Amino acid sequence: MIRTVTIDRLGHLGDGIAEGPVFVPRTLPGEVIEGNVLGDKIAAPKIVTPSELRIRPRCPHYATCGGCALLHATDGFVADWKQSVVAAALAAQGLTAEMRPIQTSPERSRRRATLAGRRTKKGAVVGFHGRQSGTLTAVPECHVLTDALRALLPVLEDLTILAGSRKGEISFAVTDTEAGADVAVTGGKPLDRDLEAGLAQAIAGHPIARLSWDGEVILMAQSPFLHFGAARVVPPPGAFLQATLAGEAALLAAVTEAVGSASRVADLFAGCGTFALPLSSQADVKAVESDEAMTAALAAGWRGVGGLHALTVETRDLFRRPLLPDELARFGAVVIDPPRAGAAAQVTELARSTVPRIAMVSCNPVTFARDLATLVAGGYTLDWVQVVDQFRWSAHVEMAAQLSRS
Repeated sequence: MIRTVTIDRLGHLGDGIAEGPVFVPRTLPGEVIEGNVLGDKIAAPKIVTPSELRIRPRCPHYATCGGCALLHATDGFVADWKQSVVAAALAAQGLTAEMRPIQTSPERSRRRATLAGRRTKKGAVVGFHGRQSGTLTAVPECHVLTDALRALLPVLEDLTILAGSRKGEISFAVTDTEAGADVAVTGGKPLDRDLEAGLAQAIAGHPIARLSWDGEVILMAQSPFLHFGAARVVPPPGAFLQATLAGEAALLAAVTEAVGSASRVADLFAGCGTFALPLSSQADVKAVESDEAMTAALAAGWRGVGGLHALTVETRDLFRRPLLPDELARFGAVVIDPPRAGAAAQVTELARSTVPRIAMVSCNPVTFARDLATLVAGGYTLDWVQVVDQFRWSAHVEMAAQLSRS
């Protein structure tokens, strides 16, 4: 059924929402649009009355690529919308806080991404999926990826031809490191001697530091490393890292301010040491992470630098075994950066603790607000919130907050 509707607001995925509700991708508040309604969606809207905030998307792949959702809007609108998403999540939990100005990463600065590859009759396609679609779009002019990752795309196409399938997809987790690209492949053909020789030939002469296959390192020209503070860290293949250098710096600045002058800090869900290692320049740090390969990389990075404060690591599942109040009592501050599900069990124990200051980092406004509400109910004050946009033109947003207990 063809309908004409007016967009009232954007939902948390960046889609426009009209009365009904009817969800309409790539629209803006106030726009009048027309299209065929299927269920509760208009998948292919015609813009009848455009918003003043609508601009021509700067990326030529936007029409078919699903990697971005908001390239049709001004940067100012996107920034304000992301701030409002976080504020609304806080309000739903009865919370208010000082909302600091958003920190947005530059375009073409994303150093970590997961790309898909598929063989075709004429070769291969490597890129991002279309919106709610299995179709792959090649993205040689992508406005998100770093120059180094864009330059890597033809090599990934060669790897797809060698090791991909016409029936399925191969996945590339790629990271732009200081030593070259780190490429972690999953979903490819089983390795044998001929395939390994072909892969070595395909990447020869290209700035690829390490190639791993289903978690096993098969080729390494040099260790792919990154600096966290003064420490040089070689993350395990496919390890989580902050998506951009600018975003990492913004989150680190917020965390450093939040922990203040604490002389002993616990970093929970520490990863490879994004926060723990820089903080060890000013405080003794205990870093806790469930992935043993990550804790090993973190510890090795610390050992390679002289002059840092004491750092200890513990491999521990904080969902099953959160640090308890008596363990937390010796710290002057806690940093907690859980995955999207949040950290309900650990936050419950933090709320019962006497830790003076907490720096909370999150990539999910809903679980961020939920966990903050638990801490506030336990007697903490929510001092401020810093929104960080590392995933430009997507619906994703990250946040940091400072909490204190008098």
